Amino acid sequence: MSSHSNPFFSPFQTPHSSIPFGSISLQDIREALEEGMKREKDEIEKIISNPESPTFENTVVPFANSGSLLEVACTVMYNLSSAETTDELDELTMTMAPVLAQHSSDIMLNERLYERIKHVYQTASLDTDEDKMLLDKTYEAFERSGATLDDKGKKRFREISSELSVLTTQFSQNHLHDTNSFQLHLTEREQVDGLPESQLKQASKEASDRGLQGWVITLKAPSYVPFMTYADNRALREQLYRAYNTQCIHGDAADNTENVRKIVSLRLELAQLLGYKTYAEYALKRRMAEKPENVYSLLQQLLASYKHPAEAEVNEVLQFAKQSEGEDFVLQPWDFAYWSHKLKLANYNLDAEMLRPYLELSAVRRGIFELATKLYGITFRRSQDIPVYHPDVEAFEVLDKDGSYLAILYLDFHPRKGKQSGAWMTSYKEQWTESDGTDSRPHVSVVMNLTKPTADHPALLTLGEVSTFLHEFGHALHGIFARTKYKALSGTNVYWDFVELPSQIMENFADEPEFLKSFARHYVSGELIPEELIERVRRAKTFQAAYSCVRQLSFGLLDMAYYDRVEPLRDDIREFERRAWSSTQLLPYLPEACMSVQFGHIMSGGYAAGYYSYKWAEVLDADAFSLFRENGIFDPVTAQRFRDCILSQGGTKHPMQLYQSFRGRKPSIEALLKRDGIRS
Repeated sequence: MSSHSNPFFSPFQTPHSSIPFGSISLQDIREALEEGMKREKDEIEKIISNPESPTFENTVVPFANSGSLLEVACTVMYNLSSAETTDELDELTMTMAPVLAQHSSDIMLNERLYERIKHVYQTASLDTDEDKMLLDKTYEAFERSGATLDDKGKKRFREISSELSVLTTQFSQNHLHDTNSFQLHLTEREQVDGLPESQLKQASKEASDRGLQGWVITLKAPSYVPFMTYADNRALREQLYRAYNTQCIHGDAADNTENVRKIVSLRLELAQLLGYKTYAEYALKRRMAEKPENVYSLLQQLLASYKHPAEAEVNEVLQFAKQSEGEDFVLQPWDFAYWSHKLKLANYNLDAEMLRPYLELSAVRRGIFELATKLYGITFRRSQDIPVYHPDVEAFEVLDKDGSYLAILYLDFHPRKGKQSGAWMTSYKEQWTESDGTDSRPHVSVVMNLTKPTADHPALLTLGEVSTFLHEFGHALHGIFARTKYKALSGTNVYWDFVELPSQIMENFADEPEFLKSFARHYVSGELIPEELIERVRRAKTFQAAYSCVRQLSFGLLDMAYYDRVEPLRDDIREFERRAWSSTQLLPYLPEACMSVQFGHIMSGGYAAGYYSYKWAEVLDADAFSLFRENGIFDPVTAQRFRDCILSQGGTKHPMQLYQSFRGRKPSIEALLKRDGIRS
């Protein structure tokens, strides 16, 4: 008889009650999910059976605090399914997704519970903004979950929610499958001509890890992007580009074409069931943009400013390429990164590889930690006692300026088989305040896919990867500094188009000389990064900024095309995609390519009708960082103000109110246009 006890069913005996990853089995997760649903049902029954008249304290607060066991179990399952999955975990996730969706619907469509919440919403007089925000958010959540529907509508709402949970999970698993299934195995030296030594070593290690000779290129960013940038072999660049851009559209089991149609159409049906014209209208109700017209206004305003400069940038690359390839040369999508890099090298004598020797990962991490110390006074202490879910993961205790414990931070840097591509921040535990006043601190995780070390040298990053680290670290600070009463309003639980401000503002430090000189030394010689190299980086800062902006706008327009529609999606996905971003097309279109079937942000992530938020947040971050520039980029007073007004507040107030409390006024687009060199 097994003596194993489920670790979810008792307080974790770990530092700061962190997740005991090494002690948790898949069966433990399944049992915790099942027991968690049972306990939450009991908690809800206790709320609705209370004979006292509904109040904020006896109804809304206990509802906000319900389901704690289920939340922990779901957090572990879904976070691991992104960062360290297995076939067995994928199967469990797929099995439990509709069950969990049904459970959520049972709660949100409970008429007795809704009536109590509604009574409080209509009668309560609350003292604090945070209490009011929690009440508003709770009531709106019920409305947006179908609580006002009749029995037929509620039944359909349940069906849609369940089906969407399965479809979005399948979408992600299909993409991961296709990403992992591809390899470009090269055995001839001329096939890898142009690749810098660091990339050759990476590709050689990848081949060795797979039991192969030569070099292996994959579709994961640290492999794909450098090959497209440096490889001289145009035919191989084309092959890799086609492989990358035709993932999940091969008519096999991993094809996401029908999943896209179903996800988009079901979200539309859900929105219309609740009385909205489109899913975008439904989604934007609780976002800063408020309505689709405001999103289009932002996207079109930016397109008007950036489109002509972007066309000029593409033409400059074409003319440069023609000097080598001849006047008949046609610039294809698989050529752009390659010739753009050569143009940048010609104009600025700058190549991403020039910075790698100075951007060793452990030094970058130290530099980013020291930046946080300089700005906010916090420090980071590596802990070997906090359990982690993979040997690559590092755990840190974060200490406040007075030395008190502030948070746990997990860092997970490198790609591996069971890990989704991209980079993200997530929480294993939100922050909240206990009823006795105890501040329960958060556990946050930063997951990336940065360049891996090789047998010959440590992990050496590009400046772009440093920016990615800074971006996700900014999200982490949003979680780390949380100091709210309710976990539902804590950290990154803010309006979706506000959540990118704390992350994108950190990217501004990436090319600041004082920041780089604080840690960037040659990994062999110890030489400090040369001033002249930093200056070249800064002079090239606006290189193809317009092209990059228009590319982002194309994604935002595609997102809105899918979700600001009034009819179910029956179109050919490739053709629909081509029409959606025709106004932003700068390079020849590859007929068989399709981004939608791998566009996880808007299909399986949280960015449906919200991808515009990256540009929205760029407007905010450029405007906000201009205050740092006015007062000094490391000014601790400005940083403390940013912490107090924004980072610690979570979703306790409307984001525009938080922004204005920091900046002293509403944001302006001017700072972004100046930063990108569009206006002087």
